[in-house]
Amino acid sequence: MPASASSGRTDGRAARWAGQRERRRREFVEAALRAIREHGPDLSTERIAEEAGVARTRLYKHFTDATDIHRAIAARAVELINTELAPLWDLHGSPAQMISTAVDAHIRWLSENWHLYRYLSRLSLSGPDAVNDVKSTIGEHLTVLFEHYLAAFGLDTRVAAPAAFSVVGLVDASTAQWLKDTRGLEHAEFAGLLARWVWRIVDDTLRAGGVELDPGAPLAMPDLAFPSARPEPG
Repeated sequence: MPASASSGRTDGRAARWAGQRERRRREFVEAALRAIREHGPDLSTERIAEEAGVARTRLYKHFTDATDIHRAIAARAVELINTELAPLWDLHGSPAQMISTAVDAHIRWLSENWHLYRYLSRLSLSGPDAVNDVKSTIGEHLTVLFEHYLAAFGLDTRVAAPAAFSVVGLVDASTAQWLKDTRGLEHAEFAGLLARWVWRIVDDTLRAGGVELDPGAPLAMPDLAFPSARPEPG
C-alpha cells in the first residue's frame, strides 16, 4: 500500500476525531450553561455531567481538566453576551433615547442571566475574567462613540475613555446590587434612575467644555468603525 494512501487515511481519522471532540465540547458547554441557569452559579463537574447525561469521567475525554471546562464555558458566555447586547452597538435617536436603550439592554441581560453573571464573576477570581472582558468591550465601543461627539463639539477627546468606562462601571455595579436587593424599586423605575445618572455624567462632561445639549433632541448616528470584541478567554 502506498505510504501516501495510509497517511491520508490517518489524517482523515485525525480530522474526524478533532471534529467530533469539538462538537462534544460544545455540547458539554451548552449543558453547563443550562445547569447554571437552572441550579445557580455553584457549578460542579458532576452537575455538568448529570445535565449532559454522561458519567463525569466522560468529560475528561474532551477537556484537559476542570479549569479547561470553566474556560470553555467562559468563552461561550462571552459570545452569548456580546450577541445579546448587540443593541448597544447600534444606538440612534436622541441622547436620552440612546442612554435608555443601552441601560435597559444591560439591566435586562443581567436580570435574565443573573446566575451566569455570578458564575462568571466567581470564575474571574481564579480563572478567565469574562465579565471584565465584556465590560471592556462595551467601554471600548462607548469610547469610540464619545470621541466622535466630543471631537464634533470641539472638546477634549482625552476624556472619552474615562467617561465611557465610568458609565459602564456605574450601570454594571448598580444593576448587580439592585438584583441582590431591589429595595422595592421596579425595573422601569430603576432603569429611569440609571439613565438619569448616566446622562448627568455625559452632560457634565459636555458642560465642562461649554456645550449644552438637549437630551431630547435627535443626534445623527455617525458611521464609525467600532473595535471588534475582545479575544475569548482561552
